Amino acid sequence: MAERGAIERALAERLRPEAFRDYGPNGLQVEGRTEVRKLVSGVTASLAFIEAAIAAGADALLVHHGLFWRGQDGRLTGWLRQRVARLIAHDLNLFAYHLPLDAEPELGNNAQLGRRLQLAADARFGEQELGFAGPAGPWRTAGELARGAAEALGRAPVCEPGDGRPLTRVAWCTGGAQGYFEAAIAAGADAFITGEISEPQAHLARETGVAFLACGHHATERYGAAALGEHLAARFGLEHRFIDIPNPA
Repeated sequence: MAERGAIERALAERLRPEAFRDYGPNGLQVEGRTEVRKLVSGVTASLAFIEAAIAAGADALLVHHGLFWRGQDGRLTGWLRQRVARLIAHDLNLFAYHLPLDAEPELGNNAQLGRRLQLAADARFGEQELGFAGPAGPWRTAGELARGAAEALGRAPVCEPGDGRPLTRVAWCTGGAQGYFEAAIAAGADAFITGEISEPQAHLARETGVAFLACGHHATERYGAAALGEHLAARFGLEHRFIDIPNPA
């Protein structure tokens, strides 16, 4: 068992949310009971996830995508009211960390994705240094990397193979980081991995020769919250469970 405040302080110490310019508030987004025995982690604070956490007997929820975002209307109506109402009715704490969880060098989304793809970062790049880069590891070609990503993540990526060059360095940034592709190219990557692809990236891959792999926003961000939850469970003696709500994105 741990006090909510102690968990909040540990998260702030580990993730340093004050260091990031983010799209919404990081930290405790909904305050619940003071004492936490069971922590449930997941990717997004959707209604389905909240209901699953309630069924699991959670005292606190830890997610990457929280409830509140810059530019949002802010009124507690519709879907937002439903989610908040369920949290308050069951006296649940909701902790949410967006960019800080992407960037954390050991437990974060990028670090955990790299581990699953047998990639070790030796450099950071891009805005706020959210992107990771390092040697290509066991992957010799974009095709091999795509097949390895499909096996590791359970879904086939969209792959623009570039010019087919041998891979020396790979860059990656989870989620919707397709806008980091040019920075990855400038950082010397032969291939870039992220969650999503937009229209410009296919052309850039073909014109620069650097491979682009879109492996799924949700699929690439399933691992940081789970790793962080396990870390907190070990530190505070909590029961922890990761609940994955399937998402095709």
